[in-house]
Amino acid sequence: MDDSAVPLELTSFVGRDDELRAIDAALASARLVTLVGPGGCGKTRLAIRGARAAAGFEGVHWADLSAIDDPAAVVESVAAALGVLRTADRDAVGVVAGQVADRRLLLCLDNCEHVLAAAADVVGELLRRCPRLTVLCTSREALRVPGELAWQVPPMHRADAVRLFAERARGLGTAATDPIIATACARMEGMPLAVELAAAWSGTLSPREILDGLDDRFRLLIRGPHGVAARHQTLAASMAWSHGLLDESDRGLFERLGVFRGGFTAAAAQALCADEEPVAVLEGLRRLVEKSLLTADTGGAVTRFRMLETVREYAERRLTAAGTIASVRDRHLEACLALTGTLRPLIDADKDAWRAGVAAEYENLHAAVTWGLSREDPSAGRRLAAELPWFWHSDRRGREGLELLRRAVELGADEPTPLQARLLTGLALVADTHGPIAGDVAARAFAAAEAVDEPRAACLALTLAAIDRLHDDLEAARDMAADARARAGRLGDGFVHDSATVLMGIVCHLRDDHRQAAVLLEDGLRGLVPRGDREVASTACCLLALSVAHGGDLPRAAGLAREALALAEPLADYHRVGTARVALTRVALWAGRIEEAWAAVDPMLRIVEGVDPPPFIPGLFGCVGDLHRSVGDAEQAVRWYERDLANPGGFPEHLLAPQSRLGLARALREPAAPAAAEHAALAMRAGRELGMPGLVADAFEVAGLLADDPKRAEDAHHEALALRAEHGLRLGCVSSLEHLAALAEDAGAAVEAARLLGACDRARAAFGLPARRGEASPENAAREAGRSMTLEEAVAYARRARGTRARPASGWASLTPTEVSVVELAITGMTNPEIAGRLFMSRATVKTHLSHAYAKLGIANRTQLGRVKPG
Repeated sequence: MDDSAVPLELTSFVGRDDELRAIDAALASARLVTLVGPGGCGKTRLAIRGARAAAGFEGVHWADLSAIDDPAAVVESVAAALGVLRTADRDAVGVVAGQVADRRLLLCLDNCEHVLAAAADVVGELLRRCPRLTVLCTSREALRVPGELAWQVPPMHRADAVRLFAERARGLGTAATDPIIATACARMEGMPLAVELAAAWSGTLSPREILDGLDDRFRLLIRGPHGVAARHQTLAASMAWSHGLLDESDRGLFERLGVFRGGFTAAAAQALCADEEPVAVLEGLRRLVEKSLLTADTGGAVTRFRMLETVREYAERRLTAAGTIASVRDRHLEACLALTGTLRPLIDADKDAWRAGVAAEYENLHAAVTWGLSREDPSAGRRLAAELPWFWHSDRRGREGLELLRRAVELGADEPTPLQARLLTGLALVADTHGPIAGDVAARAFAAAEAVDEPRAACLALTLAAIDRLHDDLEAARDMAADARARAGRLGDGFVHDSATVLMGIVCHLRDDHRQAAVLLEDGLRGLVPRGDREVASTACCLLALSVAHGGDLPRAAGLAREALALAEPLADYHRVGTARVALTRVALWAGRIEEAWAAVDPMLRIVEGVDPPPFIPGLFGCVGDLHRSVGDAEQAVRWYERDLANPGGFPEHLLAPQSRLGLARALREPAAPAAAEHAALAMRAGRELGMPGLVADAFEVAGLLADDPKRAEDAHHEALALRAEHGLRLGCVSSLEHLAALAEDAGAAVEAARLLGACDRARAAFGLPARRGEASPENAAREAGRSMTLEEAVAYARRARGTRARPASGWASLTPTEVSVVELAITGMTNPEIAGRLFMSRATVKTHLSHAYAKLGIANRTQLGRVKPG
């Protein structure tokens, strides 16, 4: 069993044998066990021990909820603990559950009490969806989830309490047998934290002084508030007594440290206490560790100090009672600002290191931003919020970031300042991965940055605005990206320069200009990868893999797809990891490695199955549909294609999932369904509107497959071949040639068919495509001769062979499909340049097609075209 996620114990564990046996039995009989009791009763230590001792689990996962302020963040913490991909979608619990549903795991949630309702909701849903999951919680009250076994943590046995005192008493060898110590432990009612706090003073006070001090505090509690449980009173008395024994400087340090969340370093404590000598702060930390008011974790590169949540709450209450909490929180905010300033240079040099630095202090940074934005003057909080968008952009807590940035922007709505421009740009950046508002906010951010002469913010905002135009205007997206790239070059902003370069490459990729796409994507990657800009780099690497595949190099494409996945996985972002896995699946499918393709996509299927609506992962549903269709399961293929059409992911409906429409048309061919032709026509329209010749070629291919007339089928496949050859879509060329070979064989042109198949044999071997299955054509001299042809030679041969078969010499029926398309657009009044842009050809080619059409139709100019068109 893997229990490496369970926290290490920094001090020895004493006694509690009966309790551990009871917890073990509870975990064996119930799927939800909650250890319930007041702060300081030992719930966390028992849970750690119980989790390590639990048998029969594949792994144990631990999430400490003590530093969480936002109940919505509970599911994100659970996802991080389980090591699964996170999502900010509505059914985030379902997405997490789908990834662990069939695993026998123990999930431990520590300190549930302050997010009790959210923890109960998450735990209840996980238990419902994951039948092999067991959950162990600690809380000051039960979760009240059906089936919960709420186990009340009892006081320590008196003998165990005395042993614990002796363990912590540091050199007081007689403690275990001293009757005064036994009496003191009895006074503390078996509360482990109270015992440890008392024992920490054993080197300074005698056993009698410890007992007398405790008695004084307990007598005060007789006049305490009615209805407070005795064990709560015991802990309060122990805390107050231990706090009162500290000297003034240590007492002040202890109280200030209560503002930290999630722990702190010595440097952070010194920054908080800037009015003290650094050495004095270090000595104070050491004394507080000795008094068990702090723990010191020395396992990392830097020692990290922590307070138990019960102790931290006490320290914070003391600050509040003294009326100094606001000033200390202000200093905490200043210290956090200083920290982010120290880390800032890493953003451009090593973003992985910057992320790690921010992640280590995130709870403190979040608390400081929240406090700062609540102040009458929120400027410091707004400045700190402006330092964190890059973290929120790729982190599971991005939704928290969106809310804080929205608040920061609203607080400066009437201030046209550089800070407001940076906050708007940061909001657009985080919305790019965590919300639907990026485009609008990016445009506002760009205008704001331009107005106050904030060039770096303007550069990034322009790039984000360009991303939004990919959905509806590739030309505008390219122009905006080129503008951002030029600006970034002048400013020396490496990230924006490289990201804009990638964006230009994406436009080329979508337009099937894969050679230029590869040049631009590789150029961007050269800058992004060394800096650790994983988000954009992983996307660029995915698209580069697909462009390389279209160009006929599947082995290299597979390597690039694996590289994209390696870049994305540390982000634990389902969208980017999913995009990389879809690319890896697609390349494996093209290469005929079906089992490998299923293995690549399976983790993403676990995320989307059973979740409604499912999270949007670009290309996933269409890719899974293609996988089902590749193994002959048309029914399942149709199901996945239809799911793609029902899951728009923000795209305009009329342009939705055109490749899945083509997949549907292919799957519905047998038996022929009227909807197949409709789907193919819609995909053709989308390809023309978006300026995507590869999509148009695919639509022509499907039209050829659906055609009931061999001549129409041949024309359609030749149109597809022409587009694919012109745009370097070499895998598609092989498909077109094989379809034309089948038509030639059906028409009795066996030699032509064999030569085309021979050329395709050679291309398949060169590109990494699998050999054709169910080959019917025999080996012969013509096929061997075909293997001597390059792909380009085979394309030329297919075009020449087409000319040898009869077509009417004149009239509308004599026009090729391309000539028909040119003529129909000319009839609408489009100019030659406009027709060239619509049909992905040069102006000269348009002119040539029109000349051929005029000759075949017996007319002299385009004004006569409308009169000769049938119907």
